[in-house]
Amino acid sequence: MLSRTADHLFWMSRYTERAENTARMLNVNYETSLLPQSASAAEAGWQGLLSISELLPAYTALHGDVNARSVMEFMVSDEDNPSSIISCLRAARENARAVRGTLTTEVWETQNQTWLEVNRMLKTGEFERDPGKFFEWVKFRSHLSRGVTVGTMLMDEALYFMRLGTFLERADNTARLVDVKFHAVENDFMGTVGEHEQEYDFYHWSAILRSVSGFEIYRKVYRDVIKPERVAELLILRPDMPRSLHASLNEVVSNLRLVASDEDSDTLRHAGRLRADLQFARIDEILATGLHAFLTQFLDRVNGLGGRISRDFLVPAVG
Repeated sequence: MLSRTADHLFWMSRYTERAENTARMLNVNYETSLLPQSASAAEAGWQGLLSISELLPAYTALHGDVNARSVMEFMVSDEDNPSSIISCLRAARENARAVRGTLTTEVWETQNQTWLEVNRMLKTGEFERDPGKFFEWVKFRSHLSRGVTVGTMLMDEALYFMRLGTFLERADNTARLVDVKFHAVENDFMGTVGEHEQEYDFYHWSAILRSVSGFEIYRKVYRDVIKPERVAELLILRPDMPRSLHASLNEVVSNLRLVASDEDSDTLRHAGRLRADLQFARIDEILATGLHAFLTQFLDRVNGLGGRISRDFLVPAVG
């Protein structure tokens, strides 16, 4: 496959997944902001969301004070913000258009319709009227895109590069989400929580689980009250949790093996080593040595893996 074609397919899927992940994070912040809490706690929540995407400096330069309305506008409809939902869906559609001949009609029409519809919704004010409904719509369109892709595309390199983009992006985002959300409640997490705080604590952790569609899964797997260390285990180490780091790396390795011409390739070995570290890790050991340090290192390695994939298979970066 031509590297330029692979590049467009890879990034089409990454941007679609990024739009979904942004919608998930905004939705959980929007829901938790409706809970009784201090103004400083609410502001910290929105700051954390900007930190996940490494956009806090760009936001403060543009808007100054952190508040819910400005953050949501910046992360949803600001076309100058490359990580906003509108920018991600535009980039996904442009990458799809560039390889229109490689995609099935259904895949192209799904991407194109999503782009047309999101513009209509933002222009008619549907987002402002019901943010929660809008975020659910973004998630649904991403689910639809993945389903149509798997259901209609030939199982060849085009599909494998699209899957690679999806799961590399998912691993990166889940790691950022866990890092920022656990860091925000580090004192409660490592210590004990007062009785009056337990109700808020439950809503905090359940909101994090819902942001990755993990609430029902947690109940099924653990059949217990929500405990932070088990939330961490579910989102990092469980291979049967679809949005966990382990499950994402399983997909990255299997799809990378399908496009790599050499089983001994350096990139495949790096991916396999990263997956093995998750496969054989224990959550108590991770927490003992430091969750933040573990996730920071994981993010560095995932970004390094993305760079290797670009170097080996995709269009080389210019400059």
